[in-house]
Amino acid sequence: MTGAFIYDAVRTPRGKGKPGAGALYEVKPIDLVVTLLEALRERLQLDPARVDDLIMGISSAVGDQGSCLPRIAALCGPDGWSQVPGMALQRFCGAGLEAVNMAAEKVRSGWHDLIAAGGVESMSRLGLGASGGAWIYDPATSLKIAYVPQGFSADMVAALHGFSREQLDGYALRSQELAARARREGYFARSLVPVRDGSGLTVLDHDEYIREETTAGSLATLKPAFGGAAAVANAAVARQRYPELDRIDAVHTAGNSSGIVDGAALVLVGSERMGQELGLRPRARILGTGLATVDSTLMLTGPVPATQKALAKAGLDAGQIDLFEVNEAFAAVPLHFSKTLGVPLEKINVNGGAIAMGHPIGATGAIIVGTLLDELERRQQRYGVATLCVAGGMGVATVIERL
Repeated sequence: MTGAFIYDAVRTPRGKGKPGAGALYEVKPIDLVVTLLEALRERLQLDPARVDDLIMGISSAVGDQGSCLPRIAALCGPDGWSQVPGMALQRFCGAGLEAVNMAAEKVRSGWHDLIAAGGVESMSRLGLGASGGAWIYDPATSLKIAYVPQGFSADMVAALHGFSREQLDGYALRSQELAARARREGYFARSLVPVRDGSGLTVLDHDEYIREETTAGSLATLKPAFGGAAAVANAAVARQRYPELDRIDAVHTAGNSSGIVDGAALVLVGSERMGQELGLRPRARILGTGLATVDSTLMLTGPVPATQKALAKAGLDAGQIDLFEVNEAFAAVPLHFSKTLGVPLEKINVNGGAIAMGHPIGATGAIIVGTLLDELERRQQRYGVATLCVAGGMGVATVIERL
């Protein structure tokens, strides 16, 4: 088996995911992808005809994101990309990282040599749940699997592990402050590719969702997002599996949960031999990947067992990892990860996360790989882990080594 190396990672800025309000609303998701295809070609002087596949996570593969968007994007892309096949991948929030992991696994098998992998999500055009599905919309299925909404699951995690509203808001404020600092200091500059219109004018060149004016006081004024009458019904379902939860407080708000945004990302993964043939310098090696399932009602604790699996494959333990990117779907997720694995918060999401910058569902996994690699390089550190909780009670993780 050959190694799997990361040769580059690019992403668009994240635009507010509100129809008519976010800067990327007028930009079609296929154009976000084409922007990144052009960036990879230009940055690396890459011959796209040498790329074996284009694999992209897309959570809502309908409408503007329907059919096989990666293949159509390749056909619309700059010269050479039309020779590249494409595949759309669905693993809910983990799709973008799963695409990167799949690319690494294909390269390690020796059956493929170079793959562009990542994801795209235009949430201003296609909102949460746009693709439908029995697990949410069929009452019989929902009842059978004890389904509750993710936000309520986040409140369950907080109740089970004793995270207060003040702790969650404190974590959210940290995310905003770190993301604002990283943007000011240019920490995202290496991976970030501005989106331009047909005439070359810049549409968006920075992460639009960051709220530098956030304070502890402003977060404290926000109303719980997952309480009310619906929470009573959800609590009845939750207690079927967690009878010890006699009280589930609504503690997650719009301020300590991930933002709804538009964005796309790609990671170029290849073999050492192909890198040498094309004159590419590897930036990192993918050492291990992990997939895991957890209880589908609690749902959001998957990063812990997924990371443990990935670390075992890499022959490492959590104490050897320099930096972690744990997707901030809700503030309880990284807090649970830190508490359960004993990882200090100082190593987790050191440049903020999805609470501050947003979570373009299908793209986030690939975005955080690039963020992780950029920061490992900036700090001259060696090992990093990227991981996400995934709807339906799953987790996905990746271990990388900076070269």
